[in-house]
Amino acid sequence: MECKFLIRERDCRSKFASAQFTAMCCCVLIIFLLPVSEAWKQSKPRLTFSYQDLLMNSSCNPFQGSAESSSFQSILVDEERGKLFVGAKDLIFVLNLENLNKEPKKIYWPAANERVDLCKQTGKKATECANFIRLLHHFNKTHVYTCGTGAFHPVCGYIDLGPPTEDLSLKLDLRSLEPGTLKCPYDPIQPFASALVDEYLYAGTSSDFLGRDTALFRSPIHHLENQYIRTEHNNPLWLSDPKFIGMYPISDTSNEDDDKIYIFLRETALDATSTEKAIYSRVARVCKKDVGGQRSLINKWTTFLKARLICSVPGPEGYQTYFDELQDVFLYNSNDDKLPVIYGVFTSSSSVFSGSAVCAYSMAEIRSVFNGPFTHKESPDRHWVEYQGKIPYPRPGTCPNKAFDSTIQTTKDFSDDVVSFIKNHPMMYKAVYPINKRPIFIQVNVGYRITQIVVDRVTAKDGQYAVLFLGTNVGTVIKALSVTKDNLNAEEVLLEELQVFEASTPVLTMEISSKQKQIYVGSKDSVVQLALQRCGAYGTACSECCLARDPYCAWDGNSCCRYVPAPKRSDAKI
Repeated sequence: MECKFLIRERDCRSKFASAQFTAMCCCVLIIFLLPVSEAWKQSKPRLTFSYQDLLMNSSCNPFQGSAESSSFQSILVDEERGKLFVGAKDLIFVLNLENLNKEPKKIYWPAANERVDLCKQTGKKATECANFIRLLHHFNKTHVYTCGTGAFHPVCGYIDLGPPTEDLSLKLDLRSLEPGTLKCPYDPIQPFASALVDEYLYAGTSSDFLGRDTALFRSPIHHLENQYIRTEHNNPLWLSDPKFIGMYPISDTSNEDDDKIYIFLRETALDATSTEKAIYSRVARVCKKDVGGQRSLINKWTTFLKARLICSVPGPEGYQTYFDELQDVFLYNSNDDKLPVIYGVFTSSSSVFSGSAVCAYSMAEIRSVFNGPFTHKESPDRHWVEYQGKIPYPRPGTCPNKAFDSTIQTTKDFSDDVVSFIKNHPMMYKAVYPINKRPIFIQVNVGYRITQIVVDRVTAKDGQYAVLFLGTNVGTVIKALSVTKDNLNAEEVLLEELQVFEASTPVLTMEISSKQKQIYVGSKDSVVQLALQRCGAYGTACSECCLARDPYCAWDGNSCCRYVPAPKRSDAKI
């Protein structure tokens, strides 16, 4: 149910307003006129729904697939066609965004029999020796690029969708498949991230059967040349047992030569202050036009830099409670595509407590750290310190562009000094701290961990909100928002806890459709379509609706329903 909320504050204060109308207005304005008290902090969600509750109120629409399908861990939203592509074991489903169960289609794509047999002979479990679809990307308006594990022999291909104006043709030509090595994991459960940019695939994945060589690769797709770029072999300064979480192309300036790929990961920390093994989260970046270097960095990144991502709770006397292990990231686009907000889900690796936190980062802060000092270590028995020596020109990590000397046209033109420096100093000295230096949402000792996130921008009566939808390892989705109280603090508002799967199973992936106002949640056994709001469940009184503080909802005079902003009046002259 939707409602257009047109009550104005001056209407509420009119001396001619009826008592009933005034009461209704005052309850609406209570959110905006009264300060948020500490007592309003909720340790429990405002609403809790079981799986059966969601089915009964038509808020949840599960898609089970078929008897042989499982492992729904890759999802691609196609807003233009109104379709949802879902990668599973040996199958790709093409579903309707409005109703997942309306005329579903599927592409059967098993691994070759000889590959399955070889996989089993090497000692892998029979359940692992299949083609798990791990990658789905839009290639153009008529094709989707996809890769699967191929029974530990990765393989990639194209789904031909046909012209956008016609019905889907869904052709996957098994005869024109190409090797998926350096593009897709061998292992069906290895953490993995990728981005398809300008017909090149950037992928953080393993390059071998045993998973010992995990690196950041860029590979051409459907090109005849076999040139690829990667991080250094066996150099823990660059990457140390990394787990890739997400990557995005982001323009730093209006100059296309400066375009970069930003990569988010976690890894074993060489720069940890303690002697115990520690996991740190990182943001890394490379220039999109990096073509590798000469001599020591042939076919290797020459612009790779990384910095630590901090998500911690400040305590007394400088003590910090850290959430070190990045689990998922979400790029929240603002009005300026060069200044997105990055939301990250982190978990604690502490043996003292179990917890999860959400931190938000500004691109300005991330860029500032990459423009700052490099870190340095004289010898294995020394501490990491700020590099104080001479930095070669052009600054390592800078993308070649027309502003440089005409002798530097590509990264192959970098001097030996630049190449040597970045090879031995890929890490920044300063860390990236979140907005307001603290998490915007924390859950500690609650019996679950948050592992997935999507964020929706909502226009409410009193402004815009970022609403967090958080998937957990027990099959629930948490709906929450962070309300800024002043320049330093924010209040957490836990709105809903939803059991979206019949069984307690981890959420593997989440995607959001802003157009459909739906979230799509994948698990081992099914995909669930979930509505963003359940306003009618907040109660039948105005005060209950308003005090729920759900930005999707408003009181229309009769019921609590979804708030729809009134259309803006056009100033154009007719």
